[in-house]
Amino acid sequence: MNALQLVWKDTRMVVLTALSAALYAAILIPFKILPIIPGVTEIRPANAIPIVTSILFGPAGAWGSAFGNLIGDFFLGLGPGSLVGMVGNFLFGFVPYVFWRAMFGSALPESGRSSHWAGLMFVCLVASAACAFTIGWGIDVIIKGVPFAILGPIIFFNNFLMAAILAPPLLFALLPRVRRWGLLYTQILPEEATRRPRFAWVGVILMTVGSVGGLGGGLAVATGLYDQHLGVPKFFQAFRNVIAPPVVAPVPSAVPVPSMTHSRSAPAVSTAAASRTPTGTAVTAAAPAAPHRLGLGLATLPGLLLIALAMFFL
Repeated sequence: MNALQLVWKDTRMVVLTALSAALYAAILIPFKILPIIPGVTEIRPANAIPIVTSILFGPAGAWGSAFGNLIGDFFLGLGPGSLVGMVGNFLFGFVPYVFWRAMFGSALPESGRSSHWAGLMFVCLVASAACAFTIGWGIDVIIKGVPFAILGPIIFFNNFLMAAILAPPLLFALLPRVRRWGLLYTQILPEEATRRPRFAWVGVILMTVGSVGGLGGGLAVATGLYDQHLGVPKFFQAFRNVIAPPVVAPVPSAVPVPSMTHSRSAPAVSTAAASRTPTGTAVTAAAPAAPHRLGLGLATLPGLLLIALAMFFL
């Protein structure tokens, strides 16, 4: 957390933040013409950039990822979703450098080491899950936009595939040059801000569980795999019904069925008449309940809290 604040006290780190943001936005903007969900997300080869700039420039890459995504949103029109996207992309650029530092310390990525390749894939996975979870949660629960069940998987796979395929070769190509220029964050920030935190492994566990578990649990609730009614404590049931009361279709009047002896082809029989009980009461199916987000919000809240807590250990 201290390194995030030190960025703004060093001119070189401020410049690297601006460079990271500009590079991210410059690749994001041309692909706005290839939307997956118009006005929300698109095909994003630029998702490799936050992974690379995070490992090279540390906290400057995290801030650059957040501001770069915000700049890209100018070309679609800023809105409440831009702030949610800024938070999600900040995490997308924050996870790689803190995870790499926690797993490998001051060691730089090497293309010849299988453990480093595995570490990069793990970093891409958790960073993508953190981004998808926070943005999907914010857009659905807070802004009441695209459903989590749709947006969450799209963001996750879009981020992960692009990052896993494009980030490693780009990182290995740039790393020797950036090190030679003295622009690695470990070469700029003081040692106490770059060394591995004592309890970094706790932060890695919390961030992984919060991000991956939150995304998976949110999808289970949002898709109905886990009934979100069961995920809401009983004392919230009444409050939820006030927010989104169940919608019941009106009972249509019963229509008598004409006798087959008066016409060769009987007219269509109403649904209500066809579903009359022996007592003469028409049975009608209630319309689906109005969609509500309280169950999703409460079921995934622990994941958000774990992500926030993890940042204090990383």
